[in-house]
Amino acid sequence: MSLAEPVTAPTPVRGALLRLVRSELRLVLGRRRNLVLLTGLALVPLLLGTVLFLSQDTALDGQGPGFVGRVTGNGLFLVIASLFLCLPFLLPLTIGIASGDAIAGEAAAGTLRYLLTVPVARGRLLAVKAVGALAFAASAVLAIAVVGVVAGAAFFGLRGVTLLSGTTVPLGDGIVRVAAVVLYVGLSMTGLVAVGLFFSTLTEVPVGAMAATVVTAIVCGVLDQLPQLQTVAPALLTHHWLDFAEFLRLEPDWGVLGQGLALQAAWVVIFGALAWSRFTTEDVSS
Repeated sequence: MSLAEPVTAPTPVRGALLRLVRSELRLVLGRRRNLVLLTGLALVPLLLGTVLFLSQDTALDGQGPGFVGRVTGNGLFLVIASLFLCLPFLLPLTIGIASGDAIAGEAAAGTLRYLLTVPVARGRLLAVKAVGALAFAASAVLAIAVVGVVAGAAFFGLRGVTLLSGTTVPLGDGIVRVAAVVLYVGLSMTGLVAVGLFFSTLTEVPVGAMAATVVTAIVCGVLDQLPQLQTVAPALLTHHWLDFAEFLRLEPDWGVLGQGLALQAAWVVIFGALAWSRFTTEDVSS
């Protein structure tokens, strides 16, 4: 008679960790403030598409910075144009609010010490908070992308994409390239999430952590524009954010894209380690 292998029940720690992850995702993605932020981001491509649709056949048609002028010729560019417009401020602001609130918000509400009574190590609790912040960052980028595709298709239609070189690729190839742009932008926000988590461990005032995170992104963006600082510019958080344009070249420069992702990984490692060091040694009283 053969005996079935015993089923290993999840340990209490693993079960508690999974419950924490589910609870955190429900909290982050269901919080009214965060839903308002996501709605605001989703309105950007809708408003931009509406304005460009109404300005067709006027002197303003085909004009605009960056990729905006291409939108009326192909609705897929509404996704790229919207991300291009949101990257300097709106996306960092939204993600900075969510990540800066991760730990500090719990401390301000007086719930952090209760979370620490769960049989999960502090480092794992910080990882759960990071998962929630990353999920929100992904939702923010996807909100722009999904509404951009739908609005672009409705207003201008979808067709083959004309690359920066002037070569036109089929619609299927164009969709893959735009999807790659969305993925790259999403991964480019991971460093900012790590910065927000670090600042969130330093204070019990969520607004302070949020402001510090957003200011970090803005300052990096400003410094990146100064010719005198070109030697340190490649290390700045925002330096490679706009390199998603490589996907609109006939042959993307994978070296440039790799540098951008490596830079984000470096910021994640550094500020993730700082956040872990602070959170695992902090004397929590609230």
